Amino acid sequence: MTSPTLLLVDDDPAILDVVGRFARRAGFEPIACAGGGEALRYLSKGRADVAVVDLRMPGIDGFEVARAIRQTDPACPVILMSGVATIDNAVEATRLGAVDFLTKPFDFSRLTTSLSAARNAVPHLSDAPLPAGAGAEFCGMAGASRTMQELFGQIRRLAPHARSVLISGETGVGKELVARAVHASGARPQAPFVAVNCSAFTETLFEAHVFGHAKGAFTGAADARRGLFEAADGGTLFLDEVGDLPLAAQAKLLRVLETGDVRRVGALEARRTDVQVIAATNRELHDEVTAGRFRADLFYRLSAVTFVIPPLRDRRDDIPGLAAGFVRENAARLGRPIVGFTASAERHLLASPWEGNVRELRNTVERACLLAEGVRITERELVAPGPRSRPLGPSPRPAPASRAVSADSGPSLARMERGRIVEVLQQTGGNKMATARILGVSRRALYRRLIRYGLYSRN
Repeated sequence: MTSPTLLLVDDDPAILDVVGRFARRAGFEPIACAGGGEALRYLSKGRADVAVVDLRMPGIDGFEVARAIRQTDPACPVILMSGVATIDNAVEATRLGAVDFLTKPFDFSRLTTSLSAARNAVPHLSDAPLPAGAGAEFCGMAGASRTMQELFGQIRRLAPHARSVLISGETGVGKELVARAVHASGARPQAPFVAVNCSAFTETLFEAHVFGHAKGAFTGAADARRGLFEAADGGTLFLDEVGDLPLAAQAKLLRVLETGDVRRVGALEARRTDVQVIAATNRELHDEVTAGRFRADLFYRLSAVTFVIPPLRDRRDDIPGLAAGFVRENAARLGRPIVGFTASAERHLLASPWEGNVRELRNTVERACLLAEGVRITERELVAPGPRSRPLGPSPRPAPASRAVSADSGPSLARMERGRIVEVLQQTGGNKMATARILGVSRRALYRRLIRYGLYSRN
């Protein structure tokens, strides 16, 4: 069998030499072209299995070569590289369908990985069919569906070049996992990753917590304390639920993002920081900007690179793999010989609405593993009172409060769920938004449970 061909395009002979050597080690036969014009002449009469193309070349640049490859052979994976990496170039590379965007000087381990991934992306190059689910795992996340694979590819391409990132998605889809994947795939994966939930603080506490405070800045500030921006210096600060920030705090955050200078509360001098900021929200920030609840300039600053995580109901192909992974995780932790689900249980998993997304699926499987009596989880162990047990379809109207389920008369699972809701409500001081987030359900789902269990109050 002849080796697959790799079209290598660069006007620097040294790059052609070094990448050519790595290509041979990866099993390719490199075809070197010393510029875009030479590459186009080759493409007019021949083809390649994979292409590695430099962006900045005199005359015909790498984008033109990539477009020509896309027109003549859309199945050919293209890896773009540049010594001047900008987020605009990375975004354009993504638009053109590039499988990776490498920065010079090369990280040779990443070059090797990229060549291997490009080879695996072309079915006829594999020595054997890929196993089911291959490539489904990425930085602690799982998802074999096309939408998740596209998301993983976007993270690989854009993360090394992004200074600010916005992650959007419903509660429970895994926004912090995506944030950690962006950090791990970025230019400084060994640097600190610091996370803060913006909805957990008042405006004053947020400033003191994130920006730090000087000694005596307010009552109780016995000592000076650095904030999370300083703690994340050189690394990444993850701002979860950034849409919950008050407008005044948004203005101060924007100033730090624009200048890099952090002034502690009560301090006169600012401190310079170098921080990648990743923000996440379950709100539609476009609507929040229109309504005047979120600053447009902060939104545009944060959303230079945006990753949208689809809800679980829109990627149901991922449910079996995710559920199987949660079973393995819990079976090992509990020391139980659980190997999977019955056929009816699998149908139930696929038909459920999963209002709390992956977090709700994880919690449901964990509870089922605790209740399972055999080696396979049945539908009975997946079903619990409340919205989680309903199949897809219109939501029934909640029962009147006078018909609420009694904790004494209901089944044991109802008592367990009611008790857990009461416990979390006490922990959050009755804050229903925080309670829903901890329980892994939407606020609407929580309200239905509160009504069902006689816990609803307008206070």
